Amino acid sequence: MAGDDLAGDHTPELLCLVHEIAGMCSAGSSSGADAMFRKDCTDLVRRISLLTHLFEEIKELKNNNDVGGSASSSSSYSSSSSSASSKWSSDLVLALHSARRLLSVARNFRSYCSSDGAAKTIVFQFQCVTWKLEKLLSNLPYDDLDISEEVKEQVDLVRTQLRRATDKYGFMISKMPSHELSQPLAEEISQVLGKSVSRLHKQHSCPENLSELDSIPINYEEKRCSKNPAGTRLERTRSIPTEVEVSLNATDPESQEISETKILPEVKKPEAIVIPEDFLCPISLELMRDPVIVATGQTYERSYIQRWIDCGNTTCPKTQQKLQHLTLTPNYVLRSLISQWCIEHNIEQPTGLTNGKLKKSDGSFRDVTGDIAAIEALVRKLSCRSVEERRAAVTELRSLSKRSTDNRILIAEAGAIPVLVNLLTSEDVLTQDNAVTSILNLSIYENNKGLIMLAGAIPSIVQVLRAGTMEARENAAATLFSLSLADENKIIIGASGAIPALVELLQNGSPRGKKDAATALFNLCIYQGNKGRAIRAGIITALLKMLTDSSKSMVDEALTIMSVLASHQEAKVAIVKASTIPVLIDLLRTGLPRNKENAAAILLALCKRDADNLACISRLGVVIPLSELARNGTERAKRKATSLLEHIRKLQQL
Repeated sequence: MAGDDLAGDHTPELLCLVHEIAGMCSAGSSSGADAMFRKDCTDLVRRISLLTHLFEEIKELKNNNDVGGSASSSSSYSSSSSSASSKWSSDLVLALHSARRLLSVARNFRSYCSSDGAAKTIVFQFQCVTWKLEKLLSNLPYDDLDISEEVKEQVDLVRTQLRRATDKYGFMISKMPSHELSQPLAEEISQVLGKSVSRLHKQHSCPENLSELDSIPINYEEKRCSKNPAGTRLERTRSIPTEVEVSLNATDPESQEISETKILPEVKKPEAIVIPEDFLCPISLELMRDPVIVATGQTYERSYIQRWIDCGNTTCPKTQQKLQHLTLTPNYVLRSLISQWCIEHNIEQPTGLTNGKLKKSDGSFRDVTGDIAAIEALVRKLSCRSVEERRAAVTELRSLSKRSTDNRILIAEAGAIPVLVNLLTSEDVLTQDNAVTSILNLSIYENNKGLIMLAGAIPSIVQVLRAGTMEARENAAATLFSLSLADENKIIIGASGAIPALVELLQNGSPRGKKDAATALFNLCIYQGNKGRAIRAGIITALLKMLTDSSKSMVDEALTIMSVLASHQEAKVAIVKASTIPVLIDLLRTGLPRNKENAAAILLALCKRDADNLACISRLGVVIPLSELARNGTERAKRKATSLLEHIRKLQQL
């Protein structure tokens, strides 16, 4: 039967591989990775982990077909399409095996005892694996698979990230010094590939077949890791409400089609500009944005050397000399040279700060050396013993971070973020309130988001969300929303225990707190893996209460979140069990145009492949309001209503 051939019966193996690879990103395993490839390993693991729900949906569809066993179900898949699905899935199994093998090699790589040639070969393998995965995902046989819009969105996200990573690796390879392979690991790789490194790097594309990567011998012991399954309104209105409004309008997968069409087709790029070697971080081999000097006099990108130190290393990665101290001193001279070089070559500058000056919108520069000195003095006071001095300093930083983007840049440059994160657990209530609000304000500047995540802020923010004052809880929720705008952060925040705390705030918080919780939950639930967490935290009960509240103050927010959740199987069960369907039908009759649109979208998701729910809404008299909506609703509402009416007609004809 073609249904039995769906995905070539490789789905269990694909799921097993994805779970195994996801386990490689646990704290225990990642800490063992060399700093040179730690970020590459983490990025690849996260991207592959996002495919979990794709394979789970394929497995569920196959199980449903097996249970149904009807000829009509099986005949919907032609033998040729089944063969294509089988070929695609078997190729993906091979690519995931290659990815797992590469991750093991990269995690055991040691830059201080390996040649540049070995590093270059591993970078090339990262390019091959990411290219192959992106190519396979671009050929995903959607016609054969009834994949939900949410999972399609995730696959598109992964594809985009893999495409960018492939380009990045190609650029890195062109900039790395070309040496003959000398270390054992590099020799093994060279023998397996049967090509010299120089020949490999001159290729314009990666090989079609990655099977040779699976045969790379590994001489290291591979360790398996277990799977880890009252701020003023000004502090928000500068940027966050705008982002909230945009996000809440993107409630339906169809709205993502706009962003998809903006992805330009890949074209042959002109010859890359040669970046001076001194401008590249020795760890990441990328153009430095925030160069800092360590005790040995070597310069690194701040985020990479900070990770190296955070993992317990006390030596200089480049010289292997012991660091006499762990202070990171900003290299303002090099930063100025990088900035000037970027201007000369029409390249976007990594930062607006140049040798004590900030670039203004008109292209001129403003001297901020005095501001830097004042802010650095405040940051030093954050660590003093006096509670009063700490409180005064963090209060002033909160005020400064609220005023302008320039201040947000300077405060982060002064190293305030890690210290502010430490103050989130302060026993002094005012200090804690001002610290979390300062971090919220700093997170508005895009480049600061990564620094906040790197400082390990999420667990402390969640603690404030659970036990802080109402004002602090509001701002903690708003901070989680701001940070969750980055897709990879959605996964980290969702796994941190933030969702139950946000649901509790949604139920029992102040009006402002409920709004902040709603926007954060909406953004987090865009990621499929967080939907189950939200359901188990009781979000459906909270949303139904918002829908039936007499004030109707948060009906839009409730419907928006529910429309994102409705395609999830756990959510469907919970929504129906909570007797939400009659409420949704009532909103079809009496709600505002946007309410009707979202209500129709939710009902359509509930009734898709569910005859019982379809019969239920038909009995409750949904046809008349749906017909009206199909004639006079918004464009999206018309599509949803028309589709739902068609399902009802088919049911009645049976």
